[in-house]
Amino acid sequence: MSLSDKIKGNWNEIKGKAKAQWGDLTDDDLTWVEGKWDQLVGNIQQKTGEAKEDIQNWFDRVSEEFQDTKEDIQDDIDRATS
Repeated sequence: MSLSDKIKGNWNEIKGKAKAQWGDLTDDDLTWVEGKWDQLVGNIQQKTGEAKEDIQNWFDRVSEEFQDTKEDIQDDIDRATS
């Protein structure tokens, strides 16, 4: 699964975390548009001055946190129902 697929799957939660991380961002900045990943990263880069790689790494970490949490929850459900 690609990073953009992971992000789309968790986008609402990630939007809130991104707004907390970079307070100058607005809902318009964070509107997900298919195929516009580079534009989103560029918008964040322009507003914050952070390096593209740092922004992408942040999204990678947040996406992995959500994936790990979902897997942990599913494991708990599986154990409870078996």
